[in-house]
Amino acid sequence: MTPVQPVRGTQSLLGEEADRLAAVVAAFDRVRRLYGFKRVEMPTIEHTAVFARTIGETTDVVSKEMYSFEDRGGESITLRPEFTAGICRAYVSEGWQQFAPLKVATHGSAFRYERPQKGRFREFHQLDAEIIGAGEPQADVELLALADQLLKELGIDGAILQLNTLGDPETRAAWRDALYEHFRGHRDALSEDSQARLERNPLRILDSKAHQDWPVVDSAPVIDEFLTSEAAHFFGRVTEGLDAAAIQWERAPRLVRGLDYYRHTAFEFVTDRLGAQGTVIAGGRYDGLIEALGGPHTPAVGWAAGVERLSMMIGAPAAEKPSVIVIPLGPRAELQGQAIVAGLRREGVAADMAYRGNMKKRLSRANDAGAAYALIIGDDELERAEAQLKDLGTGEQRAVSLDLLAEAIGQ
Repeated sequence: MTPVQPVRGTQSLLGEEADRLAAVVAAFDRVRRLYGFKRVEMPTIEHTAVFARTIGETTDVVSKEMYSFEDRGGESITLRPEFTAGICRAYVSEGWQQFAPLKVATHGSAFRYERPQKGRFREFHQLDAEIIGAGEPQADVELLALADQLLKELGIDGAILQLNTLGDPETRAAWRDALYEHFRGHRDALSEDSQARLERNPLRILDSKAHQDWPVVDSAPVIDEFLTSEAAHFFGRVTEGLDAAAIQWERAPRLVRGLDYYRHTAFEFVTDRLGAQGTVIAGGRYDGLIEALGGPHTPAVGWAAGVERLSMMIGAPAAEKPSVIVIPLGPRAELQGQAIVAGLRREGVAADMAYRGNMKKRLSRANDAGAAYALIIGDDELERAEAQLKDLGTGEQRAVSLDLLAEAIGQ
C-alpha cells in the first residue's frame, strides 16, 4: 500500500520548526497587549461573497487562488485567504460598531492555491492587526508602530518601512485617469497581463512583476502631482507621527493597493533576507471596505504578516526542556513515579518519566532531553520515603524526601 502523502503546499512541523512559528505568535501576542489590541477569533470559512466584494472578483486571489466550494446547502463557501474581510464582516454582522474605535488582532491559518515556494504555502499562517472606526492619521501611526515594535521584539533588523499615500477619493481618481492615459499611450510596450489590467485598474500596472513593463512604469506620473491639500496634510501628519515615534521609513511613490476602497496610507516592511519574497508585513488604510459589505461608511486601517516568513528570520527559540526526569526501578516505583510526576507538574515543575531500558539508557535519555535533574526511585528509596536526586550537570547525587521534591528541584 502506498503511504499517504501531505497535500502539496502544506506542512507538518515538529520541534524547532514548530517552535519558531509559536515564538512569532507569542511575540505578537505580547506586543498587541502593550498596544491595547483586543484578541478576536474568526471563522475559517466565510461566504464567498465576503471576499468577492472586498478583494475584488477580477483579482488573482479571487479568480485563481481561493479555495471555494459549494456546501451541502448549496451555498458558495470559501476558506479564508486573509483576515481583513472577515473581521469587517463581523464588525457589521456582530454589532461591533458599538465598540468603535475598535483595535483588534488575531492570527491563524489562511489558504491560497498558488505555487508553493520559499516562505509561501497553500495553507499558511498570518498575523493580523486592525483599527476600525478611526479616521485620524494617529491610527495609522499606531498601527505602524505596532508592526515596527513586533519586528524589534523578534530581533529582526534591517526591515525597511516603505510608505506611500494613495490620497483621498479626489486624488486617487485624478491619478488613476492620468495613469490610464499614460499606459494607454504605451499599450504596445506593456505585457499581456498589464494590457488586460489597463481597462480594469491601471494602478495595478505599477505593481507589475514583468520586466518589460518597468520602463513604462518608471515614466508614469506620480501621485504627488495630484494630491489635494487635505490628502497632503493627512500624509504629512502620518510621517510627522512616525518621526516623533523614532520609526524609520522611506518613501515608495510606486507602492499601491489596487482596490478602490483603499485610501491614504499604504505601506510594506521589506527585507532582502528572503530573496524575491521580501515583504514581511503589509497593509494600508481601507476607508471604503465596510461599505462594500453593506455597512456604514467606516474608516479603518490594518496590516497582515506572514508567520512563516517571520519565523525564517528569527534565531532558534530555546528548546523546551523538562526540569527533571523521573527514573523508576521496579513496578512499585513506577506507580509512585506516576504520582511524583503528576505532583511536580501541579507544582509548576516540568517533569517527565523514563521507564524503558536499563539505567544507562534512561540517564542518557534524561541528558538528551536537556533535563537538569534525574530523580531515581527504587524499592529501598520507597521504604525510606525518599529518592535519589542526580544533578546531570555536575554528576552530584543526594537523597531527598518525597515530600520536598519540588523545593529540592527548584534550588
